[in-house]
Order: sequence, then structure tokens, then C-alpha cells
Amino acid sequence: MTYEDVKILSPNFFKEQFPYEEIPKIKFNNIQHKIEIPKEIWITDTTFRDGQQSMRPMSVEEISTIYDYLHQLDNDSGIIRQTEFFLYSEKDRNAIKECMKKGYEFPEITSWIRAKKEDLELVKELNIKETGMLMSISDYHIFYKLGMNRKEAMKYYLDIAEEALKNGIVPRCHFEDITRADFAGFVVPLGRNLMQLSNKYGMEVKIRACDTLGLGVPHVGVELPRSVPAIINGLRHICGVPASSIEWHGHNDFNNGVVNGTSCWLYGGASVNTTLFGIGERTGNSPLESMIFEYAQIKGTTKNMNLKIISEIADYFENQLGVAIPVKTPFVGDEFNLTRAGIHADGMLKHKEIYNSFDTEKILNRSPLVSINSYSGLAGIATWVNGYYNLSDENKICKNNNEIIPIKSWIDKEYENGRTTSIRNKELKLLVKKFLPHISPSCIFDNEEAECV
Repeated sequence: MTYEDVKILSPNFFKEQFPYEEIPKIKFNNIQHKIEIPKEIWITDTTFRDGQQSMRPMSVEEISTIYDYLHQLDNDSGIIRQTEFFLYSEKDRNAIKECMKKGYEFPEITSWIRAKKEDLELVKELNIKETGMLMSISDYHIFYKLGMNRKEAMKYYLDIAEEALKNGIVPRCHFEDITRADFAGFVVPLGRNLMQLSNKYGMEVKIRACDTLGLGVPHVGVELPRSVPAIINGLRHICGVPASSIEWHGHNDFNNGVVNGTSCWLYGGASVNTTLFGIGERTGNSPLESMIFEYAQIKGTTKNMNLKIISEIADYFENQLGVAIPVKTPFVGDEFNLTRAGIHADGMLKHKEIYNSFDTEKILNRSPLVSINSYSGLAGIATWVNGYYNLSDENKICKNNNEIIPIKSWIDKEYENGRTTSIRNKELKLLVKKFLPHISPSCIFDNEEAECV
């Protein structure tokens, strides 16, 4: 079989875009790429592989539980299509076996290995049908990390991909550091050669475009190697990779993790790789839950996914795994749909849709709430009561209800006396018990709490 040769042997480090002593540069060329969203798009997960590297190791039981959660969240929709595992320790292999016993179609269990034949033996032993293979493609990695030149790296990668195909295993080729790679000089010939192998064996070969340092830029008109639209367009139309075989793996170093994943979908890649809550090294990966909401906005549906499970998973990560989720994290943080501004609370009191962009209670099992401070006013207090006690429309109170005036007076005195913190929920519950007894007649508080009123 004749492969496309690598013609440039000297390294290109793109120093005009990546001057190490300065912040990286964005260079523009005004080349426009058309939006071509694949008919079918989906999400993959790397919580057990890339995500787990950033936290304490999970136990077999914890991995099994989270795998159950992912299955329940997907709910046989096929939107969360795959998840990947390490294979190197006995614990990793036991976790895979435990998850395989469940027999779930989604997410499919895949693995990740280095581009080494001894690693491939582990995939074969566990009878895994698809595996990721690390193929570092920037000259930073080829010359500095691997100590090879481009010709040597090309042969090294093609040999292990062909070995997988010979054994009936789908190779998912992880093009590491693609946003600092010479696209024309190395990505294109490697991609085309992998597609030749795909045709030879009549099997799919996947390409995962890995934005290892989060340097990708989501908008058009930007020069390679940083342009996500140009990378995805090039993989499709220059390398000949089918949309269904293109996957984006992004990091959030420059705050573009989510939008770069969305850009992959918009410009022709079918799959975006994620972790739960964006866990991952340095600033983390594209958050799985955020990409679900990107998917929903693009496709207009989440099929039969059970998004209420997201809140349960967040509780599990915090309480069982000790992962602290920042309170303002979209969709999962404790305060993601909480407002402190009095004027916003007044709007929420009049109609939830004014300051709540979707029904968070129906979709995520999270009622919109307000935090009470010196600026909340009567509207804020009424909104807190209605939200905290989940009062129906016919029972909710309004800001003109005289019963909440004593509550406002108590709060005003707190701040007049020098208080600087928000009013705690347990304090508010006691105030409601005292001044709105018909709402919470059965509330019982301990002596410490009772002292606050």
C-alpha cells in the first residue's frame, strides 16, 4: 500500500502565533467556511479518562455508579453515545468489566491507549470494539516529546492504526495538539493515509481533533492552526473524513471549551467529547451538561433524555467524590438560577419568564430562587417564599402582602446594625414560620436557629 508522503521534515512551531514570551496571537485571513451541520450529531464522554486525571482516583463502585447515571441521563436517546476508560491498572480493567455487565447500548464503552502494540493487547483481551490512540501531531510533540521527525511519526501512527484494523478494532486517532500543528504539512497527509486504511479494511477510522491547550478559536476568518471551522472543514473536505468520524476534544484554557465544541458541530463534525462538569487538567474540558444545552438549541430537542438526572449527578460528585462545583456554574451550580437584584426579583414575581430563560424546575428539577440581602425589597422576599416553598400560582404571595412587611423590617434592622452577609435560608424559614404560619405550620427548628428571630 502506497501512503502519501510527508514532504516537509523541518519543524514549524508557528512562533508568529505562539511567541512563548507573550500571549498567543490570533491571525486573520478572512476565509469564510459555510455552516454545514451534520444530520446527526452527538456527545461523547471522557470523565473516566481525561476527567479522572484531574481528581482523586475513582473506585470501581464510583465508576459503576457514574456510568449508571450517564445511562439514565441519556435515557436511550443515543445523544451521549460513548464513554472512554483507561486500561492500565487492574482497577481500571475491573471497572470496565463491571460496566460491561450492565449491557447498556448507550453510552458505549471504549478505551484509550498509547500508540503501542502492547497497549493494543489490553484492548483485545477485554474485547473492546473501539479504542482511542494517542497520535501527537504538532511539531512541539513530534520533535520535543517523541524525539522523532515527521516521517518517523507518520509510520509509527499508521502501523498501530493498521494493527487495530487487522484485529477488527475501530481506531479513534487522537490528533493531539491539533491547534498548534502544521495542517497542510502533517495533518492532511496523516488524515488521508488513515482514510486509505479505512477503505482497505472496510472499517471506520475516526479522527478526534484534540485542542490540547485550548488554543482553538471558534469563529471563521482565522488562520490555521487555531481556526476550529478551518480544522473541521479541512478534515472533511481535504482529508476526506466523513462527518460521523470527526470528533472534537476541547480544553477551556482560553474560555472557549463550549463554543469550540459547538463550532465543530456547525462546520461539519458530528461529535463533541466532554466530561461531566468540565473536570479535567488545568482549566478542564468541555462540560457535558453544557454541550447538552448546545445540542438542544441547535437541534430543538433533547429527544427522551432525562435532564433532571444532571442535578443528582452534581450532588453525587460533591458529596461522594468531593468535587467542588462553583456555585455559579451554568445549569448545575447552587446559584445558577438565583438572583440577588431586587428589580430582577420583582420581575420574577410578576412572571418567571422575565428573568428565567427556561423552565428550570420542569427540565432540571431546580426552582428559580432569590438570595435575600439589603437590596431585595418586598418583591425579593415574596419571590423567595414562593420559590422556596414551591407555592402554586393560586397560593403564591405578592409583594403587596402585608404579612411580609414585618419580615422586611427585621431584615432592614439587620443591615442597619452593620450586617454585610446575605440572609440565610434557615433565618428566612423562621421568619416565615412566625409571620406566615399558614405556609409552614409544621416547621420545627432547633434552639440555635430560634435565636435569630
